[in-house]
Amino acid sequence: MELSKYFQSIIEQDRCAIVICNLEHKIIYMNPAAASRYVKSGGAELVGNSLLNCHNAQSREQIEKVISWFKENKEHNIIYTFHNEKENKDVYMVALRDEDGTLIGYYEKHEYRNAEKEELYHY
Repeated sequence: MELSKYFQSIIEQDRCAIVICNLEHKIIYMNPAAASRYVKSGGAELVGNSLLNCHNAQSREQIEKVISWFKENKEHNIIYTFHNEKENKDVYMVALRDEDGTLIGYYEKHEYRNAEKEELYHY
């Protein structure tokens, strides 16, 4: 099995929403958690549409600024964008780059801060 299948499986099993966009802001992939989280906005049907359509003018401006920052330097790869108090999570934008470091897209990363309630090794 090629390595990309492993990466795809990691993303699909993640409990956090992952929405991957190209540099034209077109949604090219949503994992199942994202499709479920954004079902009221169209869920998986959002793939192929512009992420910018899902944001207000201020958010669109911030997204464009982050993309410009990513393009400035190959070391600019992650930026903290928001803390969601209600869900106790931090949100980041993360650069996606090809083998030579060229920016090819981005995704939003959610990191929840709540302690796990599941029992250890609960089958």
